[in-house]
Amino acid sequence: MTDMLTRDDINAFCATLPLATHVVQWGNSDVWKVGGKLFAVCGWNGGKPAVTFKASPIAFEVLPDMGGIRPAPYFASRGMKWLQDTRDPGLSGSELKTHITHSHAMAIAALTKKKRAELGL
Repeated sequence: MTDMLTRDDINAFCATLPLATHVVQWGNSDVWKVGGKLFAVCGWNGGKPAVTFKASPIAFEVLPDMGGIRPAPYFASRGMKWLQDTRDPGLSGSELKTHITHSHAMAIAALTKKKRAELGL
């Protein structure tokens, strides 16, 4: 795909989302949060880049039928609706940005009203 994002591209995009914070954890994964709630992880899958994000129920059902998308290891096994794009072939850059943006919005929606008010959301 012509607009395939690199790990650096994905991290740069996540950094543009409102109040996004970044930490490196879980074996050198780039972990993105808002208000302490996880919304994206850029890490590795067998030595290749992979991106994990929270998905809507519909996306969680439909996207795994595409090549390179699967229920996210660990998260999905615990009943959470998270997907992992293994980038082979995975989502286009614009599609991935859309899903990460939705994941960010879902993380904000999961914050308490008090926490959203503290953050000015």
